[in-house]
Amino acid sequence: MPSSYSLGLIGYPLGHSLSPVLHQTALAEAGLAGEYSLFQIPPLPEGRQELVALLDRLRRGELQGLNVTIPHKQSVLPLVDDLTSSARAIGAVNTLFLQAGRLIGHNTDAPGFLADVSKLPLLGSKTAFVLGAGGAARAVVYALLNQGWQVRITDLYPQQAIGLHDHFSQQSIDITKLEVTEFSPAAIRQAANGAHLIINTTPVGMHPNVEACPWPEGLPFPKNVCLYDVIYNPAETKLMNHATAAGLPARNGLGMLVEQAALSFECWTGFHPSRSLMLDGVIQLNPQMARSTP
Repeated sequence: MPSSYSLGLIGYPLGHSLSPVLHQTALAEAGLAGEYSLFQIPPLPEGRQELVALLDRLRRGELQGLNVTIPHKQSVLPLVDDLTSSARAIGAVNTLFLQAGRLIGHNTDAPGFLADVSKLPLLGSKTAFVLGAGGAARAVVYALLNQGWQVRITDLYPQQAIGLHDHFSQQSIDITKLEVTEFSPAAIRQAANGAHLIINTTPVGMHPNVEACPWPEGLPFPKNVCLYDVIYNPAETKLMNHATAAGLPARNGLGMLVEQAALSFECWTGFHPSRSLMLDGVIQLNPQMARSTP
């Protein structure tokens, strides 16, 4: 066990990140010395040299663990030595650690999402409609398919949604329950009809662009549906506001953030941190985060 842990997060931008307080809370609970830093690295190709240099620091043991967020969850794939089975199946990485001198890419987003979305009052058939097809969507879709859900996805960029479908077609996953739909109000209305869970996995509506909304303007929500937005800053997105105004249960992604962070921390330290303490740490620092986490 190292005398001190140097941990951090790779992403761009990172001004909204709550990860430092989550992991500093976990370090304090575990009685471990260390720090959690933010490594703001531009998207590739601009940030490639900086990204490679940071991963080399992890390989040399200067760092003990890294999280990965937008836009690098997929760009780190060719830069690691191996992937865990879940990261390989998902096709995205959010956790990096060293094992026997080899850099391993892992994904804790999928179990983090499942643990948190279960807190919504989900009723009816297991049918979900997913907005977005990026790295977060891959973890969400993987988690849902493995739980037997029927999943429909859409993305503003059709090739991204097709790429997600093609990727899962090469995994040991039943893709007969995965459909791609066009990104248009009419297609979204048809695909979301009958869904009991709508999930936004896009960054649309995230701070600082809080007035943006990924749901087509004027399009009504299906009845008897729950909304889950992976965004956690702001605590109530425009999408969540529209859903609650329609009388629908809505939950933000703060619980998922806490769950995936705790699982990453376990990978790096072997310590199982308290989720409630980590959440309390965030809320003490940002009281507004206490909203919309039923």
